[in-house]
Amino acid sequence: MAADAALGVILAGGLARRMGGGDKALRLIGGVTLLDRVIARAAPQVSGLWLNANGDPARFARWGLPVVPDDVPGAPGPLAGILAALDWAAATRPEVDFVASFPCDAPFIPRDLVARLAAARREEGAQIAVAASGGRIHPVAALWPVALRHDLRRALVEEGIRKVERWAGRHGFAVADFAGDPVDPFLNGNTPEDLQEAERLLAAHPELA
Repeated sequence: MAADAALGVILAGGLARRMGGGDKALRLIGGVTLLDRVIARAAPQVSGLWLNANGDPARFARWGLPVVPDDVPGAPGPLAGILAALDWAAATRPEVDFVASFPCDAPFIPRDLVARLAAARREEGAQIAVAASGGRIHPVAALWPVALRHDLRRALVEEGIRKVERWAGRHGFAVADFAGDPVDPFLNGNTPEDLQEAERLLAAHPELA
């Protein structure tokens, strides 16, 4: 799948409880926001990029990205952001078949994430592809077919499914495995300690900037 066949969404709709609340995406690493770092890596991989976030979109105005909120109440988690992205793609870019999702708190996401997800999906004949590293699946770094949006809405609203991996497993997914040495590309900033670790890694590996 060519890069221009996928759109991208950065998932920033979480409540950041382990970070003490607020917007994780706006926390700094090396003086640069997590959001800026994710955009720099994600934008070249997709034909269009937007942000899934709830609340006042004006706080993200300086980035110039469309901000798409969840429309499933109760803060059900990243599946709601993925659903919002699939619905937005269907409404605004009906010619596009896939949406790639990127976590807002992973400053080192691979620059070839979408290409490798697409390759894994093709090779395994799967509908969905998710990333993995160090023996661990990262289900919010994934490639989703827009055609599954109706099933996802049913799963969220009628069945109460909240875990990304559970819903993806229903349809079967391919896995694109990434090396975790010297730095896990899916290290995420869930806590202040995680941000400190990311700062340390960035200082030790300036090529990550």
